[in-house]
This record gives sequence, structure tokens and C-alpha cells, in this order.
Amino acid sequence: MKIDSVELQKIAVRQSQYPETNKPEFLLVGRSNVGKSSFINALIGRKNYARTSSKPGKTQTLNFYLINNEFYLIDVPGYGYANVSKEVNKKMGLMIEEYIKSRGNLSHVFLLIDYRHKPTEDDVLMYNYLQYYNLNTTVIATKYDKVGASSRVSQDKLVKETLKIDDFIHFSSTTKKGKEDIYKIILKTLGKSDKEE
Repeated sequence: MKIDSVELQKIAVRQSQYPETNKPEFLLVGRSNVGKSSFINALIGRKNYARTSSKPGKTQTLNFYLINNEFYLIDVPGYGYANVSKEVNKKMGLMIEEYIKSRGNLSHVFLLIDYRHKPTEDDVLMYNYLQYYNLNTTVIATKYDKVGASSRVSQDKLVKETLKIDDFIHFSSTTKKGKEDIYKIILKTLGKSDKEE
């Protein structure tokens, strides 16, 4: 899959600010500091397009990235960051909920978890929430390269048992492992094959 163009087209905090479009949208959710910006940059092949921050909880808006003028990647605020006030956390939670409930062209959700750790209670809640709304969801385990080969079998088991899933994608923004698997999901959702790209 070739990424020809990327544009941060809209920054929104409410439904009235979403782009008026019926293009397919791919939602990225995950806890703060899971590496969503690095994930976006790796997918689109741009080094610092989505700003990475050493300060978790920085994204407090819905960011609509238009890719190839064909589909959107939607970056939303990370959850579970203790240093953000309860009021702000609640506000950001409602922002995400409004998007999920109201957006008819939401085609697929990528739930990012940190492969180095057991999925958090918030990860489990988010996964169950997405299942409740029958949303096509793929779990992406980021920072795969940070886990030693000898620990990966037990880590795989921990992820699957905690989230009660059969499969997930290993991802590394450093080695780009998993990138092609994610492209395949996007292409399939767009009704394309690898050969068309």
C-alpha cells in the first residue's frame, strides 16, 4: 500500500466539527503513552507528522487525518492517564463516546495496547465497549521490539487471556513489524486487494 498524501484535515471536539464526508474512517484508541503518534507516523511513512510527546495525555481532541484522499485515520485522546484531572478525563471519554455512537462511516477500530505489560483494566473496558457496539476491532500490541524473544510466548498468552481474544497484531514503530498486516486490513475494508496498490 502506497501512501501518497496525508493531511490533518480536521481537529474536532464535538460532532458538529467532524468532516462532512462518507469516506471510511479508522479509529485509533489506546491508553496514554501507548505510542499512537508513532503508530500513525509509521503507517503513513512520515517521521514526525503526528507529534509524539514525552508528556502523556497531550492529545485532547479528535484528529482527522485524511490519507490518499480516500480514508481517514482518527486519533483520539488516550485514556488512563492519572495526571489528567477527572473532569478532563470524563470530557475526553464523552468526546470519544459521541464519535463512536454517531459516526456511521466508522469502518474499523485499532485498539492499541502496550505489549510490554499485561493489558490494563482500561484496555479491557475499552475492548468490551467496542464489542458492545459490534465494531470491527483489531488489537495492536505496540512496542513489540522492546520485549525479548524468550518472553514473547508468555506475553502472547497473557494478552489473549486478559482480553479474551484469539489473535492480535504485533507492532513495532521502530522495525515496522505489523505494518503490512495493518495495510491489509485497511485495503480489505476499502474493498481493494494488495495487487491494486
